[in-house]
Amino acid sequence: MFKRILVPVDGSENALKALKIGVEMQKTTGAELMTLTVFRHHSLLEASMSMVRPDDPQNLDDAMRDHAKEIADAAKKAAIELGAQAPRAFVKSGQPARTIVKFAKEREVDLIVLGSRGLGDLEGYLLGSVSHKVTSLANCPVLVV
Repeated sequence: MFKRILVPVDGSENALKALKIGVEMQKTTGAELMTLTVFRHHSLLEASMSMVRPDDPQNLDDAMRDHAKEIADAAKKAAIELGAQAPRAFVKSGQPARTIVKFAKEREVDLIVLGSRGLGDLEGYLLGSVSHKVTSLANCPVLVV
């Protein structure tokens, strides 16, 4: 039925719920299970602040990437604890919904399982949630939890 299942994760409670369902779907279908964590700058202010701390060698992109890797590693560990077989975790930079859809297309994902609300920002409230955008843009079925 499904060969590749993608579960986007952001560290939120709803992402964990989606991960649990993704793992159950993998157990049922034998599909490959992938998680994806997407990070990006949220404002020009944050980007400019990263340039005023010369004593801190780590720039904001590196800090955000490191945090995303922690979330991805935690999701992979949780998936294994839930009984997933050989889950794979990925970290990408970009606008969340478009990055999820692009990743799914490139990896020929058959199903995206994601939380209805994550750790969204103000843009999510003004322009619509990531889950809404993914359901609108994806070329494969999307299960919103």
